[in-house]
Amino acid sequence: MRATLRWAHSDLRTHRGEALFLVLATAGIVASLLLATALFGYATNPWQRVFTQARGAHVWIHTSLSADARALARLDGVESVAGPYRTESATVASRGTRVSVELRGTPRLPSVSRPLLTTGHWLDAAEPNGVVLESSLARALLAEPGDTLTLPGTTRTLTVEGIADSAEPHYSPGERPGLVWALPAAVRAPAGQVIGLRLGDPADTDYIVQRAVTALGSGAVGEVSTWRQARSAAQGDNRLLGQVLGLFGLGALVAAGFAVHGAIATRIRGHLRDLSILKAIGFTPGQVVRVFLLQHLAYALLGSVAAAALTEALGSRIPGRLGDAVGVWQGLPGHALAVLAVPVGAVLFIGLTTGLAAWRAGRVPPVPVPRPAAPAGGRLTGPARRALGLRWPAALVLGCHKVFTGRGRSLATVARLTLPLLLIVVALSAWTTIDRFHSSPGQMGLPTALTVRSDGALRPTDVQALLMRDSRVAAAYPGVEEAALVPGQTGTIALRGIGTRAEPYPYTLAEGHAARGPDEAVAGQGLLDLLHARVGDWVRMTVGDRPQILHIVGRSIEPRNAGRVATTSLDTLRENDPGLSAAFYELRLRPGADPQLVAAALAAAGAGHLDVHPLTNPADGLSPLRAVVAGLIAVLALIGLVELLTAIGASVREGERDLLALRAIGMSPRQITAITVTATGCTTLVAVVAGTALGLPLARRLIDAQGSSGGIGAGIAQSPSPGLLLLLSAAAVLGAAALAALPAARATRRRLADTLSAVA
Repeated sequence: MRATLRWAHSDLRTHRGEALFLVLATAGIVASLLLATALFGYATNPWQRVFTQARGAHVWIHTSLSADARALARLDGVESVAGPYRTESATVASRGTRVSVELRGTPRLPSVSRPLLTTGHWLDAAEPNGVVLESSLARALLAEPGDTLTLPGTTRTLTVEGIADSAEPHYSPGERPGLVWALPAAVRAPAGQVIGLRLGDPADTDYIVQRAVTALGSGAVGEVSTWRQARSAAQGDNRLLGQVLGLFGLGALVAAGFAVHGAIATRIRGHLRDLSILKAIGFTPGQVVRVFLLQHLAYALLGSVAAAALTEALGSRIPGRLGDAVGVWQGLPGHALAVLAVPVGAVLFIGLTTGLAAWRAGRVPPVPVPRPAAPAGGRLTGPARRALGLRWPAALVLGCHKVFTGRGRSLATVARLTLPLLLIVVALSAWTTIDRFHSSPGQMGLPTALTVRSDGALRPTDVQALLMRDSRVAAAYPGVEEAALVPGQTGTIALRGIGTRAEPYPYTLAEGHAARGPDEAVAGQGLLDLLHARVGDWVRMTVGDRPQILHIVGRSIEPRNAGRVATTSLDTLRENDPGLSAAFYELRLRPGADPQLVAAALAAAGAGHLDVHPLTNPADGLSPLRAVVAGLIAVLALIGLVELLTAIGASVREGERDLLALRAIGMSPRQITAITVTATGCTTLVAVVAGTALGLPLARRLIDAQGSSGGIGAGIAQSPSPGLLLLLSAAAVLGAAALAALPAARATRRRLADTLSAVA
């Protein structure tokens, strides 16, 4: 045992840098996997907790006031109901912020879909104008209990009595109004009613929705939302962040395992004589294997424990969403098991790859086998001889020859080095895609920057004229958005009529062409998936009691409403409903215009009659991903550095065999050093080219697949700029050459006696 420890200690002193990089890389990998686990728990658990505690409704149906919504309680499969409650659409303002809300007349605290109060108290009959705000709406308004909300254009005011969590879809500017619970007397102009259905079996959701619409009549149904949509909206970008961390964490773990395997295999080839001596003095094959296995398991264990300890101690202090996720995750039941399982799994995987490589060390015979006399690279190839004949630098020719004739070993080195480089290219592609959402939103499905809604006091022509008076507004597209029932009546989608045939809306198309003719429309990926349709199909939907048949002529990149959007021109919808007027305007701004400043100016010009807000950019919620990508690139760079050090060590040791011959033909130490440096640079260059060639299409496929699953659709992936890829390639090749220069120079200064003993 003492001899084993002394051998491990000696090997550690010889390879301190490699050991440090392995520990750091393992720590980064385990930390990324733990953070991914935290994000998955954070994405799913809060909504599920609220839904369970509130006894949430699985289906919410908005109907007309004349519909007999109470009859839905008698449907088979409906366990209980919430409501029906009368609703009123309104706009409220607080501290200069205006939002669209749904006032819901709630006479008493419900038993189904019960709001969970976080601050304040429930509605009191002594305060007829008191309201309770849903928590996401309260955050948007910066409202607290005791604050007063105004309804612009009226003399009405509302007093905030409390703030509550709800399992219903949260407030989203321009997409979904905020939820306000009020006493029935505060709902003065009800335009409809809403009822929630709690089901005995959530799997029957689509069937119950279909039966409910049939019972009420499609003309009486305004909008349908389900618990699946609410859960998906609540998970939002957290699940995506978890998927990115998990994907890269697992990829980095595989890359680290290959790097460890290559390091041990290279070390064994370089120390065959030492291993034979160990066998000769009494070491058993099992002891030799254990030396390598225990040593690298110790590195992996140290990195894993450090990552788990840091995540536990400091994870909740990470600013932003990651810190919130870790804080929530630490209170979940499966937290302790995950903290134990993830590091143990990483250690076991690294132990497996270590054991496979160390097993070869146990098979080394006690008597050293003489090395073959032929050089590892073989004889000079025809191209190498012709290059020397053309007086190309001998160091350059021999270095490249050494790489391209190295057979399996060179290919294995290139493959191990390619994997982290490939993952870095994928990470840079994700970074570039996020940046493109911010720098060029028009190319990513957001051609307009502002949405404007009027309170009805101004005529549509006056509103459009007022908007166009601002020189920073390039175009104002009138539009309406209606909830439409899909075929089968299992849910609603958004049917948008925006722009006119004279001034069409600038869609961001990924497939097909724009909607120009009558009955033509473009659809988001989420809608096509929901209807199992393709570009070129005709689809039928129901708006109220009116059927609408549209020809899908294109697929647009649609980041709103999970892509469940059909967009056509306002003229097309007016053919079915001549009295239809614009409900909002979407504004395209001139380059360089600040949306916030323009919004403030237009709101002031509208004298309180206009509600102006910027469109939500889906990349805003992905800002933590940049820090995640940067951290992952650092971890992958460490893994690549370990592999480079291994390749350099192998190249230097193999070069010792040719050192005497190269000196005999008159090559200087500098030229001999250049051979090793060139060989290392060529190996890295081949790996960079392979990593880039494989990484770019893989990144595009992964990002587009994620876009399709989220409803935005394929076509959003953006590759890094050629300049950035060239910079990455140059940094990798020049860095590898710089790392190889020092050990190669040291090898050329070895004494002849040492060189002879190495060759023998």
